[in-house]
Amino acid sequence: MSGAIALTRYLIEEQRAGHINAELRLLVEVVARACKQISVAVGKGALGGVLGDAGSPGEASINVQGEAQKKLDVLSNEILLEANAWGGHLAGLASEEMDASQPIPDTYPHGNYLLLFDPLDGSSNIDVNVSVGTIFSVLRCPEGIATPADAHFLQPGTAQVAAGYCVYGPQTTLVLTVGHGTHVFTLDREVGSFTMTARGIRIPEETKEFAVNMSNQRFWEPPMQAYVGDLLAGKDGPRGKDFNMRWVASMVADVHRILTRGGIFSYPLDSKCAAKGGKLRLMYEANPMSLLVEQAGGAASTGRQRMLEVQPTGLHQRVPVFLGSKREVEAAEGYHHAQGTDAS
Repeated sequence: MSGAIALTRYLIEEQRAGHINAELRLLVEVVARACKQISVAVGKGALGGVLGDAGSPGEASINVQGEAQKKLDVLSNEILLEANAWGGHLAGLASEEMDASQPIPDTYPHGNYLLLFDPLDGSSNIDVNVSVGTIFSVLRCPEGIATPADAHFLQPGTAQVAAGYCVYGPQTTLVLTVGHGTHVFTLDREVGSFTMTARGIRIPEETKEFAVNMSNQRFWEPPMQAYVGDLLAGKDGPRGKDFNMRWVASMVADVHRILTRGGIFSYPLDSKCAAKGGKLRLMYEANPMSLLVEQAGGAASTGRQRMLEVQPTGLHQRVPVFLGSKREVEAAEGYHHAQGTDAS
């Protein structure tokens, strides 16, 4: 690719422009390097002995979310922890797979940032060879805090200084924002580096595609029932156009499609997950994806509130999610406001 820009060059240029500092540049480079390691493990699949559940035979390991862990969940988590522990750019880390956050050990130098990550989103799809990915979010450690605890991670999404995901599919693709647009980098496996393949991507404001788990329809609240009902009514219904549904059941894959060509991703509140506040995790999934989507001209909401303005109350807090094409997210919000259901 003529005039191709490597991830390292892009980050150095962002540093020279005053958008990031050297510490944040190093952090993003380390996360990207860890994602390359995860990509290799995912790519080996059964050849690497990494498929299936973690834990002893006949007894799956269960994570803090109450979900069965896959071997690659555990491996990906360990890769990210080890890669980021010693570099001097972090004060602490938090993972969807761990009960509590972890401060950087005193044996290593400490930095000024906090890293949160979902090491392998969509891992239920691993064994059937469907795209999965890593999602990450970067926050500043509060000033004067040498040993951060869970409470220091509870910052709204607007406080993120960087966010991204890496999707492991036919290509390994890193999608990144440091607050100045959303950019796409593709792993050149022969060279071993990420190369920019799209700068400043923009999500179309209008769409005719939606992504939702229709098997949960009977559990949805009235606003969501009405919204999807009108989508399905097509050009003869109140929306006046036909919609197509797409659903991979891997958030990184669904969101990557939306960032590429538009659409809306929804995981609404329903009677199955209402007691938990929603299905998806605010800190590890909703906030980083929302920042990427907003930086690409889209919108992200709980159905009643801008996602990035939600004040976190817990490290593993769950929320309803609507994100993607701006006008369609606004339309979904309109149904929730009109029927007065508190989906925030």
